[in-house]
Amino acid sequence: MNTRADFALTADQQMVRDAAEAYLTERCTSEAVRKALETANGYDESIWKAIAAELGWAATHVPEANGGIGLGWIELTLILEQMGRRLLCSPFFSTAVMGATTLIECGSPQAKDSYLPRIASGELTVTVGLGGSGIEWDPARVTAIASGNASGYSIKGSFRHVPDGASASLLLLVARLGGELALFAVPRDRQGLRATEHDSIDRTRRVAQVDLDDVPVPADALIAVGADLEQSLSRVHALCAIALAAEQLGVAQQCLDLTLTYASERVQFGRTINAFQAVKHRCAEMMVKIEATRSAVFGASRAAAESIATDDLLMEAACVKTFASDTAYFCAQEAIQLHGGVGFTWEYDPHLYFKRAQASSHWFGSPDRWRQRVADTLLGVN
Repeated sequence: MNTRADFALTADQQMVRDAAEAYLTERCTSEAVRKALETANGYDESIWKAIAAELGWAATHVPEANGGIGLGWIELTLILEQMGRRLLCSPFFSTAVMGATTLIECGSPQAKDSYLPRIASGELTVTVGLGGSGIEWDPARVTAIASGNASGYSIKGSFRHVPDGASASLLLLVARLGGELALFAVPRDRQGLRATEHDSIDRTRRVAQVDLDDVPVPADALIAVGADLEQSLSRVHALCAIALAAEQLGVAQQCLDLTLTYASERVQFGRTINAFQAVKHRCAEMMVKIEATRSAVFGASRAAAESIATDDLLMEAACVKTFASDTAYFCAQEAIQLHGGVGFTWEYDPHLYFKRAQASSHWFGSPDRWRQRVADTLLGVN
């Protein structure tokens, strides 16, 4: 049984969290987010270079042998929580979470040596196409087909939802190769590859459709193939769900903070609205849900750091992703309600958090899909 001490942050972990909070509070303001929304790629290049190359956040969980810092999932999720609080617009999640994790769990030694040091330094942006539709791992959704030829391989197919697919330099794409699943590393500038950005609800995080029309790639583009790949991608799915839950926790926390600030300033009937019992009760309910989610996120990140079995990790991911999605959505809608008429206006921030909460709830499995997975597991349904 875990003791209470097991769930306390170490001094180094507190330093990581506090440093991320301080930096993002200063650089990732509401004005900075809104400015980033108007750029072609959807993020400020200078902030990306600072967090990736100067602060070393992109190297957080990359092994030291591959040019990273070699920290764990607890440190990574602490950073992601602060990113969620500030709605950081950057390719961090697609690159440092999805891309790096996929390479760590699935990539060949050659692929790790080639790509991970460049991810850790911030030189390379990466994304992952898991299937024909949705941002989650399901072997049944893999529709792209790869075929071998004298010079390497040719890939044909579409990936409907690829985070940062229109801006990432390298795409890790799952396709079927002769009856087996295969993972390819494909540069975005390859002839025959087209990336078209969606006009999505959450403009703080871009998603694109990637189409490949018999795109030729060399032999070394194949970085994983065979029966073990499906299990490895299931693990990647679970880890990314835990990481996204940490972001959603940050979204929920900031919704509460924005609401408390507004309620302390808004005057109605001669006093600030934070004096009304109904407002206090609703804010208290937000806080209770947030603290429950924080416990789930920290527990799941500890499980990820301890490298537990994939089936157990998927159950952890099911719990935390469901908690976090529901909490982020609840707190975002409460923030809009408690801001009154201005909650829906462009000038105030709650609507940005509401859109992020809605969009992220469908990444790496909706709450309903995770609940169904848990039920099937417990009932022994194949």
